[in-house]
Amino acid sequence: MSETADVIIIGGGIHGASLAFHLSRRGVKPIVLERKVLAAGATGRSSGLVRMHYDLEPESRLAWVSFQYFRNWGEMVGGDTPASLNTGCGFTRTGFIQLVPEKDEDALRANVAMHQRIGIPSLLVGADDVKRLAPCFRTDDFNVAAYEPESGYADPSAATATLMEAARRRGARLVQDCSVTGIRVASGKVTGVTTPRGDFSAPIVVNAAGAWAAGVAKMAGVELPIDTWRHDVMFVKQPRGVAADHPTVIDNIHSMYFRPETGGLTLVGLEDDNPIGESPEGYSDRAQPGFVERAIERICRRIPAMEEGALHSDYGGYDGISADQRAVLGQVGPEGFYAQCGFSGTGFKIAPAVGACMAELILDGEAKTVDITPFAPQRFERGDLLKGEHAYEDIWH
Repeated sequence: MSETADVIIIGGGIHGASLAFHLSRRGVKPIVLERKVLAAGATGRSSGLVRMHYDLEPESRLAWVSFQYFRNWGEMVGGDTPASLNTGCGFTRTGFIQLVPEKDEDALRANVAMHQRIGIPSLLVGADDVKRLAPCFRTDDFNVAAYEPESGYADPSAATATLMEAARRRGARLVQDCSVTGIRVASGKVTGVTTPRGDFSAPIVVNAAGAWAAGVAKMAGVELPIDTWRHDVMFVKQPRGVAADHPTVIDNIHSMYFRPETGGLTLVGLEDDNPIGESPEGYSDRAQPGFVERAIERICRRIPAMEEGALHSDYGGYDGISADQRAVLGQVGPEGFYAQCGFSGTGFKIAPAVGACMAELILDGEAKTVDITPFAPQRFERGDLLKGEHAYEDIWH
């Protein structure tokens, strides 16, 4: 089989689907090549947090634009399309709280001010306010917190499916169970890719391969400073005394995040001791040994009533992590080869805006929705790693 497309997108996660969606809106007909099935990689294992709190302004801007999609999914993605799109993205508003240790409180204040300048509904609240929002939380180990009343979480697999379906209605194609084994280059320009199912030709190839992105880049003769990192989560059955709809939280004090889940559950993930450099083909049906015990201990610190809870389930997943834990977006290497990867575990919530920006970059030569030049791959060669103006210390972004 040999096929020709306008654009080839390698990877059928939320970012591949978002780019296909935005390209198809411009009349471009991409082919998305997915090694397994849609959302089988990091997207399908994403915790799905939807929040705008970052310590780097360009990321907050991407998250703010993306938020308009999450809260208006039917209109902006589904529109008046058939019922297959009406499942939407599963966005659930819980409110979002960012907790930091005392040493980072000045940075928190500065970042909330930055968010407010952008227009994000973000507030600086005290420990007493957090106690009123979530009476089951322990609140004696911090003074201030950031609160986004409109934020929450969404369903990454549903979001990916609806984006891809909308793109397919406009002429995009999804080819599943199709691993890319080579990228063809002639006279310094990409011409397509090689797969076990035949060659696919296109003048544009986009690397949206998640945990496999570094390997895909090497096929084009490009070295990207992206490694793999493992992230595990667990679900706890909420006991009495824990509100089923408690806020979504990133807790830098205890290096964890958590959010409610339907069915009386709470999802918990940790932000430290995540192995780097493992094969993305590693086991993911269960979390790594010791994770559940550490996660239980930490969630009980923040929500003491969870001591009466019970483990429901746990699993692992892999994503690509860049040298500065920020996205890698832009043209790199041969003409026509683009990177849309390196999201370091925080790519879901910015995916709608990133897809729009990358479509603009590919078709117009620059992104106008949000300036994504800070995320250009060339920053690593310059040693210009990204860091927030008011960065939090020793955390994953």
